[in-house]
This record gives sequence, C-alpha cells and structure tokens, in this order.
Amino acid sequence: MSVRQSTASPFFAYVSRLRWIKRWGLMRNAIEENVATHSWEVATLAHALALIRNRHFNGQVNADRIAAAALYHDATEVITGDMPTPVKYHSKVMREVFGDIEHKAEAELLALLPNDLQDAFAPYVRESQLGEEEKELIKAADRLSALLKCRAEIQTGNKEFEPAAEQTLQRLQEEALPEVLYFLEVFAPGYERPLDHLLG
Repeated sequence: MSVRQSTASPFFAYVSRLRWIKRWGLMRNAIEENVATHSWEVATLAHALALIRNRHFNGQVNADRIAAAALYHDATEVITGDMPTPVKYHSKVMREVFGDIEHKAEAELLALLPNDLQDAFAPYVRESQLGEEEKELIKAADRLSALLKCRAEIQTGNKEFEPAAEQTLQRLQEEALPEVLYFLEVFAPGYERPLDHLLG
C-alpha cells in the first residue's frame, strides 16, 4: 500500500511547541504548567465528565469526540500565547477582540495541514464546530483543571492561588453540572493525598 504523496506539513511540529508555552504567567508558580500538559489533563477530565454524564445522568454524548476536541482546545495558543484569564475577560471589548484573534489563529492552524485533511481536523480545531454539550463539558473540564492546579499550588504553601481557587470553585458550584459535582465529590479529594495513600 503506497502512502499518498502530499506537501510536507509543519502542523504537528508546530502544535508540539505548546509544551514551551507556560500558563498562569501573571502569577508566582511553585509548580510550572505548560499548555501541552494542561491540554492532556483537560482531555482526560472532559472524557471523564462525558462518561459520567452518560452513565449517571442520562447523557448521550460522544466521550471520545469530546476528549479529542479537548486535546486541541488551546491549540491556538501556539500562535497567540497564553492570555491570562483576568486580561482575557477584563471587558466585553477585550473578550471580543481576543475571540476574533482566536478564530483567525484557528484558520491559520488548519491552513498548515494538507488540503485533504483540513475538513477532517476542523471539528476539533474550530470551537464553533462543536455542539453545545461538547463545549459545555470541555469548558467545565477546563475550569476543573484550573481548580486542581490552584489547589496543588495552595498545598505547596503558595497563597497566591487562594483567590483563584475560591472564584473557580464558586463558578463550578453555580453552574452545578451534576457530572462536575460528582467529580468533585468522588475524584477531587484524591488529588490532595500523598502517593503512598493512593493505592489500596
């Protein structure tokens, strides 16, 4: 079987550079986090939330598609860099401007792929092509990841993350997605336990 000849694409070489983009740039970090690591965590959390919704709350979402889309949810940051949340949401104008930049970055990323693959990747790279439930679960996983990061920082004695932890938890509780509340009750406590207490 021969591989179809196509122009060389830098797409994955470019996306792999997400590992060099640091998150939480305006805050003092005890535990450095990059966008690639964050994207993996959001994908696993979104996948879990989808499965929990399907199993316990009568959901019918495609957990595998949600996990794949979550892997790419911050892919545009390889072009834009990580924009801290307080800056991104500072005002309606800032959010609209940054939203436009993100859409343009999505188009630039897709243009790096061979033409015959762009349509196949678009549903994962372009947020606008996701369904409402998919967006909801990925956003919830993103916030959950932020909460876990904040709590990990606080455990190291870094009080810088206390306000962010309180605000993020409050937002999750206000949204009250049942699968998120389930995760917080069943899985989140394990993040604060030492390794020796996690097995058996």
